[in-house]
Amino acid sequence: MAFKKISSEIKRSKIPYYAKNILRQIIPSVFYQSLLNKKLSAINNYNKTDVINRVNYYNRLEKFTSVGPNAIELQNMQIFKSPKAYNFDTFEFTRYFKKHLKANFLFGDVTYNPDVPSIQKSRPITGDNANAVLLKLDKKRHFVFINDDKKFADKKNMLIGRGTMSQPHRITFMEKYFNSQLCDLGQVNKTGGNTAWFKPKISITEHLGYKFILSLEGNDVATNLKWIMSSNSIAVMPKPKYETWFMEGLLIPDYHYILIKDDYSDLEEKLCYYIDHDAEALDIVNNANQFVKQFLNKKQEGLISLMVLQKYFYCTGQIDHIS
Repeated sequence: MAFKKISSEIKRSKIPYYAKNILRQIIPSVFYQSLLNKKLSAINNYNKTDVINRVNYYNRLEKFTSVGPNAIELQNMQIFKSPKAYNFDTFEFTRYFKKHLKANFLFGDVTYNPDVPSIQKSRPITGDNANAVLLKLDKKRHFVFINDDKKFADKKNMLIGRGTMSQPHRITFMEKYFNSQLCDLGQVNKTGGNTAWFKPKISITEHLGYKFILSLEGNDVATNLKWIMSSNSIAVMPKPKYETWFMEGLLIPDYHYILIKDDYSDLEEKLCYYIDHDAEALDIVNNANQFVKQFLNKKQEGLISLMVLQKYFYCTGQIDHIS
C-alpha cells in the first residue's frame, strides 16, 4: 500500500512534465508543421465516427465565425507565461500549425461562454456554448486515472470527502453532513470555511477504502471526478454544471455516478439505497470505467486535439479546408 501511494505521487510529479515541455521549444516549428498531415491521417487507425463525434463535441462551431480583433497569432504566445501548464498543454498541439494563425485563449476556470471563438479548459454545459472550444488543458492536474485493486465489496459503506471548503455550496454540504454517520468528511483548508471541520489531506489510495467518494464542483468542474470514475468506488454528486475535455455533459445520473439533489437533501437516502443494492452499485462502477476508457489512448487523444484546432482555424476562416 505504501509503495502504491509513493508510485502515485511520482506519477503526478510535475518535474518530468515541465522538462518535456521545455525541450519542445528547442525543435524548430517548421519540423512540427511538416508532420501535421501525417498525424491527421492517423484517423484511419481508429473508429472515425467516434473520433469525429468527439471533435464536434469539443468544437461546436458550425459556420464561419470571426475570430475577433483581440485574437493573437500563435507565434506571439508566451509559452512560459503563467499559467504555464495551460500554455504548455496548448503549445503541445498549436506547434503543428502555421504561426500566423490566430486564436483567442481563455485560461483558468472558465464558467461562461465567450463572445468570440476561444480555446479554453472548461465551459457551461447548458446554453449556447459553441464559441467555447475545449482543449485538454491543465491535464497534469485534472486528468489523473488510476488502477484500483480493491474490490467494491471490500470497501467501507461510507462516503469519503476531503476538499477546500470556501464556496457557499460546499459549505452548505458540510453543514448538512459533517456529523453524519454515513460520511467521513473533512475541510483541508486551515482558513475560511469552519475550522471545526479541518482534517489533514489524505491520499487517493486512502480514498479508495470507501465505496462512495464525494465529487463536488469547485470553481468549475470537480477535479477528482476523473480518477474516481476510473476506480472501483462511485462518485456521488449533483448533476454537473460545467464540463471539460472529460465531457461531463454526457454523464448519465445513476448510471455513471450517483446523483444527489442540488440541495443535497437526498444524500443519505441514496447512500443507503446503493449500500443495500450492491449489484446496481457495481453496474455504476462498470459504466464509469467504460466511460473512462475512451481517454486512455494517448495517440488518439492527440489526434482529436489536432482535429479540434484544425476545425477552429477552418471555422474562423483562416484555412480553406479540413483534412
